[in-house]
Amino acid sequence: MQYIYAFKEGDRSMKDTLGGKGANLAEMTKLGIPVPQGFTITTEVCDLYFKKNGYPEGYKDTLEKYVEGLEEETGKQFGNKENPLLVSVRSGAAISMPGMMDTVLNLGLNDETVKGLIAKTGNERFCYDAYRRFIQMFGNVVLGIDHDLFEAKLESLKESKGITNDVDLSAKDLEKLVAEFKEIVKKQTGEPFPEDPKKQLDMSIEAVFKSWHNQRAVTYRKLNNITGLRGTAVNVQTMVFGNMGENSGTGVAFTRDPSTGTNEFYGEYLINAQGEDVVAGIRTPNEIKTLKEQMPKIYDELLNIRKNLENHYKEMQDVEFTIEEGKLYMLQTRNGKRTAAAALKIAVDMFKEGLITKEEALMRIDPDQLNHLLHPMLDPNAEKDVIAKGLPASPGAAVGKVVFSADDAYEWTNEKDEKVILVRKETSPEDIHGMHAAQGILTSTGGMTSHAAVVARGMGTSCVAGCSEIRVDAQAKKFTVGDVTVNEGEYITLDGSTGEVILGQVPTIKPELTGDFREILNWAKDIKTLGVRTNADTPRDSKVAREFGAEGIGLCRTEHMFFDETRIKNVREMILAKDEAGRRKALAKLKPNQKEDFAGIYRAMDGLPVTIRLLDPPLHEFLPQKDVQIEELANEIGVSVEELKAKIVSLHEMNPMLGHRGCRLGLTYPEIYEMQVQAIIEAGIEVSKEGVVPIPEIEIPLVSTFKEFERLRIRLETVIDKYRDQINFEYKMGTMIETPRAALIADQIAETADFMSFGTNDLTQMSYGFSRDDIGKFLPIYLDTCILEADPFETIDQEGVGQLMKWTVKKGKEVNPHVDVAICGEQGGEPKSVEFCHNIGLDYVSCSPFRVPIAVLSAAQAKIKEGK
Repeated sequence: MQYIYAFKEGDRSMKDTLGGKGANLAEMTKLGIPVPQGFTITTEVCDLYFKKNGYPEGYKDTLEKYVEGLEEETGKQFGNKENPLLVSVRSGAAISMPGMMDTVLNLGLNDETVKGLIAKTGNERFCYDAYRRFIQMFGNVVLGIDHDLFEAKLESLKESKGITNDVDLSAKDLEKLVAEFKEIVKKQTGEPFPEDPKKQLDMSIEAVFKSWHNQRAVTYRKLNNITGLRGTAVNVQTMVFGNMGENSGTGVAFTRDPSTGTNEFYGEYLINAQGEDVVAGIRTPNEIKTLKEQMPKIYDELLNIRKNLENHYKEMQDVEFTIEEGKLYMLQTRNGKRTAAAALKIAVDMFKEGLITKEEALMRIDPDQLNHLLHPMLDPNAEKDVIAKGLPASPGAAVGKVVFSADDAYEWTNEKDEKVILVRKETSPEDIHGMHAAQGILTSTGGMTSHAAVVARGMGTSCVAGCSEIRVDAQAKKFTVGDVTVNEGEYITLDGSTGEVILGQVPTIKPELTGDFREILNWAKDIKTLGVRTNADTPRDSKVAREFGAEGIGLCRTEHMFFDETRIKNVREMILAKDEAGRRKALAKLKPNQKEDFAGIYRAMDGLPVTIRLLDPPLHEFLPQKDVQIEELANEIGVSVEELKAKIVSLHEMNPMLGHRGCRLGLTYPEIYEMQVQAIIEAGIEVSKEGVVPIPEIEIPLVSTFKEFERLRIRLETVIDKYRDQINFEYKMGTMIETPRAALIADQIAETADFMSFGTNDLTQMSYGFSRDDIGKFLPIYLDTCILEADPFETIDQEGVGQLMKWTVKKGKEVNPHVDVAICGEQGGEPKSVEFCHNIGLDYVSCSPFRVPIAVLSAAQAKIKEGK
């Protein structure tokens, strides 16, 4: 096994082995783009390091060989006093995790090599600036010393000199800072700062490997569902310096605008700085277009590289570059993180530009990202008290209470159920958990390519960065803008599309689909073969879903209609009735409401199927539980409190989800289902006279035996028989597959059922023996310790529940090739689950209205993958 590859030995196809960064550095080297040379230690070494609690045999000798090769190639040597080799040590997993793992720059400096570097460059200030940065970064990343201890010394020195910017410190100031930083290291570790460059390298490589398991990296992988990777690669690369003076600099750029997708070069740079200064947001950088005036030759070279990289990768690229004394070097390229709107625009534009096919365009879009486009935006007609304006780093509206730490953002969101805005001077990778919890992010420093901006765009979170007008006092938990003070817990609103910071809460409105969104959905509809329906209980939700591309309703929950305050009294009257006659009397009052509900939905879904699930939940859910409510109801219906309480107690079940519900209600109280079917059919007759085409599909829930379905179908068909001469529309009758037994006898059920729809919440619950209401007590531990890779109620458990589904499709279709098999519930809009449903031959999936576009795109992607 080859443990290390020089950049000139690899290429971009080796991403799993070299990580994304290493593979792309190798690819740029092949393309002839100026890349500082180096080598990559593979992800296999990381994997073996953790499995064997140490490095594999032969690794150390191989490392020595590649270090010698780099020394020979550059003409420099580690520890050489006259011409020292300095390198960076950086992480790089197969899937990009920006800022989540560790980096060490300027490695190889010590008290002797810094003098050699001064003699070679004649630039004492640059050399001591590089040295103090190295000690600080090594001290924090490798030795685990608090970053703030170094920052405090730096700030104290600047304050004593009466300056605000690092670049104004003199060589002597920086030399003094080096000595003070080394004292911090000795005091915190009990050991002097390591002077041997090879020891520095060994320790830094080990620290980068260990950062694979740091909290922010683990959290990022969890939030982004990144699983199955071997670990991180480590890139050891010759240093080039952007902090050598006014003819040097560093920057980050995107080949297209990552916020809007516009085809224009987009980025930022700093003169006389190192790359971490731009990403960390310590200084607010300059827009890339101003480089054209400062360094026209470099700017033109960057534009040429931009064009070459896009044409080669056929994808929007995120690049890092350094200018060292007038010479340009590329340090990284990767597929750029972008907003959902930008992803759509870039995909559509690249297809129209002839760079990619329609299928490739669809595969470029993360289906979950579409969800970001369906979030509310600020009402343009609302009054706004704008108190500051920063950079529009990540679009969208965010309204919430101000908090000043990532921990508070997480706690307020998860424990207090508050919506919050995280306000920081700048964010760091350690803030990832709070950034994910927050509705929006506001920083006073940093630019459009800072950590806050890049991570927020990737998460679809609104962000305003570099808002220099605000003064953040995290200790006092407040920020000020002029004479306005905003304290923790007070509301602000962010407009990530304009950069506006607004006092108080601004109303929001639902977004409209853009032209790019509609175009992508139309392409997806043309390609997919899996049907996509929606779960909807009202005409309004039905209309929304239809606009998003729903091809019918896969689940209309009738119990939701019963909870309406104008109807609940009649429902309770039915439940509390002493006999069938009493129940029928109450149900007769409910029927006009049900009929009206169904008619409205038929009109909204004119010509499309509507699957209506008959009453499913246990009856006790419709009755009050608190004494005050029980007393109110007793007075209202004219019974004693004691009598009402006795009835409620009689309905109580030890495990109601396995109790008297679903088809069991229909068999014990058949008058309930009879009323509902009458309403379904009568509503169909009514709207068909208006020219509307109703297609009702009557769904019997929670069937576990063939006889349950058979007996209910016979009884309900008898009800329908009374309307035969009035019915001029098609209807179907089917069931839900919610128990493992129903899945196993699918061939029996399919003999008389027109359709079978998986209720995966119940099917998962009964397959695992998990209560979905109580799983929160142990699920986090199961996920953290990898007993489960994902929450089985969010994504289909393909190994267990998925096998029951496959069996159902196979056995059902063998007996009745025309039986429709489908899934309803939120898993019907989860991309991995949609792909699985396509692969096992389901006819359609059904999900909430705002997840319909996600399901449509996921279904198209599944079809495209099938053809590869």
